[in-house]
Amino acid sequence: MTFIAQDEINKIRSQSSIVEVISSYIPLTQRGKNYFGVCPFHEDHSPSMSVSDEKQIYKCFSCGATGNVFTFIENYLNVGFSEAVGIVANKLGISLNISLPQKKEVKFKEEYDLMRFVTKLYENNLQTEKGASALAYLKKRNLLEDTVLDFSIGLSFDRNMLYEVLIKKGYQEKYLEELGLIYKKNHDVYDVFRNRIMFPIHNLEGEVVGFTARCYLSDETPKYLNSKETYLFKKGCILFNYHRAKDAIRLQKEVILVEGNMDVIRLYSVGIKNGIALMGTSLTKEHIEALKKLRCKIILMLDNDNAGETATYSIGNIFEENQMDFRIVRLSGEKDPDAYVIQNGKEAIMTAIKNAISFVEFKLNYFKKNKNLKEASGLAEYVKAVIESLKNTPDEILKEVTLQKLSAEYNISYAILREQLGEEKQKVQKEVKIEKKEQKQSSYEKTCSKILYYMMHSKDFVKMYQTKLGIFPTKEHRLIANEILYYIEKHKNISIADFITYAETTNLKQEIMDIINNEQELEMTEDGMMELLIRIKKKIKKEEIEKLKQEIKKEQDINKKVALLEKIAEIKKGSVENESD
Repeated sequence: MTFIAQDEINKIRSQSSIVEVISSYIPLTQRGKNYFGVCPFHEDHSPSMSVSDEKQIYKCFSCGATGNVFTFIENYLNVGFSEAVGIVANKLGISLNISLPQKKEVKFKEEYDLMRFVTKLYENNLQTEKGASALAYLKKRNLLEDTVLDFSIGLSFDRNMLYEVLIKKGYQEKYLEELGLIYKKNHDVYDVFRNRIMFPIHNLEGEVVGFTARCYLSDETPKYLNSKETYLFKKGCILFNYHRAKDAIRLQKEVILVEGNMDVIRLYSVGIKNGIALMGTSLTKEHIEALKKLRCKIILMLDNDNAGETATYSIGNIFEENQMDFRIVRLSGEKDPDAYVIQNGKEAIMTAIKNAISFVEFKLNYFKKNKNLKEASGLAEYVKAVIESLKNTPDEILKEVTLQKLSAEYNISYAILREQLGEEKQKVQKEVKIEKKEQKQSSYEKTCSKILYYMMHSKDFVKMYQTKLGIFPTKEHRLIANEILYYIEKHKNISIADFITYAETTNLKQEIMDIINNEQELEMTEDGMMELLIRIKKKIKKEEIEKLKQEIKKEQDINKKVALLEKIAEIKKGSVENESD
């Protein structure tokens, strides 16, 4: 990661036009003083993103996406903050003055160095005379030289060559065994992988952590042999080809999720470079987190067998629960994408991907399994399953089409189907309303948020806060105010677009962005700010007076009671004077 000075970041931000930058990616139409476009961060069918040229920020009124020009580039192109700044600077023709941070100590550096060496050793083996038969096998499988090189495919020899080389380099047997490179049997030591074509497996950051090894000269079992689970190699945290596919995924806004390594490599060999694989494991929370970071549509394309169909249903439910954007491809005729491409070619699989279906459409077929739809009980069970699945689908058009289809195909009253779905819908809406009511901000919290929003726009509003209020009673609002004061002290000025960038470096990023999101349409004037400040001061005075009244009730000493009453009179007098200022 590179470091860019805050002043330089602010300079780039101030010289850029958020309208020009965003309109280079999505069409914008001017309405009044703002510009509107279809939001790229959710399934948007009508322009719900507003872009303010005056404030240099954007907001989606549907999904709540908010930010400045850098935030948009980060999320739209799925890049880091420094890269986003670089992209905007490049558009302006500005040369960045970048300072590099001191290198941090990398955990497992020695292990990564070793695994890189092992990978290179296997690659070299493949290019030797002894590797000729393995190369011939790969060519027979239509894997050309470029693909072999891109995936660092190699070869393990039929003797304990790796063990011998690594021992000579000074590595200990126990260490190599822990990494899954050798194993012991009856006091003898062996390479784990022998006489196999080697496919290195990288973690999400691109470091080699293990291998998949395929036999190629015989029908030896298992056909594929994977590295054992180690402290370095954890299947549940890995998506094969993730590190290599990120650029293609970012450009295409789509990732193809398959089961096996060879499926990914086959897709890559015909120019489809946005594929990643689960490597035959169940979907984990780590996988979900990694997929969400890609911020793109997922094409789920698992094997064309019963296990693949069951896994598609299971993973689809997980994606739906996590509100992820995904479609499904079920290939026909061949077992997996690897075989499908070999048999039918690139155009056929591209067509299949283009015609990917929704999860609801998949379930319409899936729920028919093992049911006799000619019998009333089987049909009723099927219809109930479909309706239950529709309850989790936010797409109202898809719900309508599905119900119409069920009604026409099985001669079932549309009204009854809609009623069954509608009852649950009303229940869900009621629950959502209750939840929103519980999370509703108090009048005091709203007023504090508005004051903070004012302060993010101008140092003049900050001065009004300092002279007329000075401090917020609640810790959360005080902390945000302190960040604003610190920013102005350091940079001598403030704009909301620049403060959004600064917020990225604080622990209050989410709270700050929530305020910006909620208050973005607020019209700002000095009179408006003063009214808000007076409102808060009244609230503080009222609470002080109430507290003193409670003390008076408890106090037995008449002189102390009088003193407390005098304090209340002073507070009330101060309130009147302030109101007349």
